[in-house]
Amino acid sequence: MFITSREKSIIDLIVRTSGKHTVHSLSSFLDVSVRTVQRDLKSIEKILQPFDLELNRTANDGLFIDGKNEQIFRLIQNLAGVHPTDETPEERKLRLLIILLHEGPSIKKQALANELGVSSATLTAYLDDLADWLNKFSITLIRKRGVGVKLIAEEANKRHALASYFLVYFYEELIENLYLLEQGKEWKEKILGYFSSSYLLVIDKLVNQKINKGQTRLADSDYIGLIVHICVTIQRTQNHFLLEKEYKQENEADSEFQLMKTIGEELEGELSTSITNSDIHFLTIILKGSKVQAADVAYYDSVLLGKLIKNVIQDVSHMLNVDLSDDFSLFQGLLAHMEPSIFRLKQQLELFNPLTEEIKGKYPVLFMAVKKSLENEFDDIDFPEDEVAFIVLHFGSALLMHEEKVRINAVVVCPTGIGASKMLASRIQKELAEITNVEILSIKDFQLANQHHFDLVISTVRLPFTDIDYILVSPLLSEKDIGFIKDYLQNNLEKLTRKKRYINPKESQDPPLPVSRHDVKELLQEIKDVHSSMDAILENLHVYRTQGNGGHFKVLEEMVDQAEQEGLLTNAANVMQQLKVREKKGGLGIPNTNMGLFHCRDDSVQELIFRVSHLGTPCKVKGMDGQEMQMKNLLLMLAPENMSKREQEILSIISTSLIESDVAMMIFSSSNKAMIRKKLEDLFLDYLKNNLIKE
Repeated sequence: MFITSREKSIIDLIVRTSGKHTVHSLSSFLDVSVRTVQRDLKSIEKILQPFDLELNRTANDGLFIDGKNEQIFRLIQNLAGVHPTDETPEERKLRLLIILLHEGPSIKKQALANELGVSSATLTAYLDDLADWLNKFSITLIRKRGVGVKLIAEEANKRHALASYFLVYFYEELIENLYLLEQGKEWKEKILGYFSSSYLLVIDKLVNQKINKGQTRLADSDYIGLIVHICVTIQRTQNHFLLEKEYKQENEADSEFQLMKTIGEELEGELSTSITNSDIHFLTIILKGSKVQAADVAYYDSVLLGKLIKNVIQDVSHMLNVDLSDDFSLFQGLLAHMEPSIFRLKQQLELFNPLTEEIKGKYPVLFMAVKKSLENEFDDIDFPEDEVAFIVLHFGSALLMHEEKVRINAVVVCPTGIGASKMLASRIQKELAEITNVEILSIKDFQLANQHHFDLVISTVRLPFTDIDYILVSPLLSEKDIGFIKDYLQNNLEKLTRKKRYINPKESQDPPLPVSRHDVKELLQEIKDVHSSMDAILENLHVYRTQGNGGHFKVLEEMVDQAEQEGLLTNAANVMQQLKVREKKGGLGIPNTNMGLFHCRDDSVQELIFRVSHLGTPCKVKGMDGQEMQMKNLLLMLAPENMSKREQEILSIISTSLIESDVAMMIFSSSNKAMIRKKLEDLFLDYLKNNLIKE
């Protein structure tokens, strides 16, 4: 089958949105003329003939493919295995970008047009598009008559731009090619016209082994992104496009730098290539900006960020009239997402979210609320819409969970109130878990009933009323009907939640779902983890009063040695080394307080430890904001290297509570053990109520 990229795209669009696309909408979507689309449709009609399919139009000129479903499925299967006979504009622009990044200082426009096989006008349009794209990465594209085209930029920005272009426009192709490589397929040509297949395979295996097999797994998109950046870095370095010698932005004591250094050394051996120290610094930034796959790893040392995120949650809750302030899952998810996200934004790394427009359309009010709250709380960071959309997804997920707690009453109205309506009511409850109760009424009974009692009115016939909203559906409830009902629920979320009629499990008449033996075992383990964590924190709590004349390390040594003597840890020297390494990574003083939170995880620590030392003489330490500050209270938090999800959550709620209010700051800096213990007990009780106790 011979087919062009545009013809393939048109067929795909028509199949996926049957009857919705017209010639004009396709023209607008594909950015071509109406005549071009009409010409392509004639070719498509011939492509459909061998499958006994026809291209037809609805009364509104919507295009759809008419024929048996199995034939349409055959068509889709065939298209999946067909490679278009031409290049897409994105593929040509990628070739153009690679040429500009790898050729000499200037290239004549005519030579570029000949190389790409396009007209001068098309080349000019491509260069305009690339200039806009490259500008995001601080790269200037210069065109001079008689001289040619050239790029002005630092090497690091060129690497970011090239890697990002692959990730934005060829992400699915990258995933497919990596999968085929893992299955043993060999490529004679370069993948996507650039990557060495042998390099990609080795890098994929090594990154998977060193990073994704460890405690923290990267999100799929960031895993692919890291592989692409590593491959681009190696190939650019081999072609003598080197980073500036001064390129050194990361602390070499950081675990991320050490990990990238290990990967780099093994790649040098596997690929017989050279990776510079500057390359390792560059790739460390990419790794630090990567998102983790799940929020189970709580960043319990992110005191400042935790406070800001809590403020955002409270702010959004207030604007939407929904209380999400006790949703620990939402807080934990945002903390795990925003730590690397803010790092990326500060490094000015390009971010792309393919769902941004869809999210803005589906959650317009929520999007505005989140955007406004971020602007209020993070006044030093400019959040682009793509990043706001990612954060909206976290809130959207939390709101969906809260939707399930709202009692939504529906009524099904049909001419007689019996027969097919019972089947319809059963299907509604099966397909739409959001709807708690479904009542069946005849038209006459519905007229006599209290219509305000129902949140949703569904009817199989047109109702003779004009003063109520209702959804007209088929008695058999089609997929389109289900979609309409879901859209209504989503669009009227604010109205439904305003009534505040939450389900109390004690009131629910539904029998509880049977719990499997495996579920019981997991639940018991979680309860055990929570109990042991809270018990350890409270039992091991100790408040010291020291002079602090010898500096904060002297105080730390005394506290760690005391813990070793009590049998709470087995190697004080190792723990001290870990604490020093952690302090080198970044300041541990809490800004606008007199407290410092020193913490680490180590195999020699036997159980959770939280202790406070009140210093007679303040010590000068580096704050979490990078500024020096005076520390009067040293807070020590130690944990085993391997912790369960619940154990991490316990530490997280302690660290984020340190500056949640002026009262909290006063308590933790009071050196009063009874007050601190009472505060911890209150925190634990709130956690138990919101996470384990079902009232």
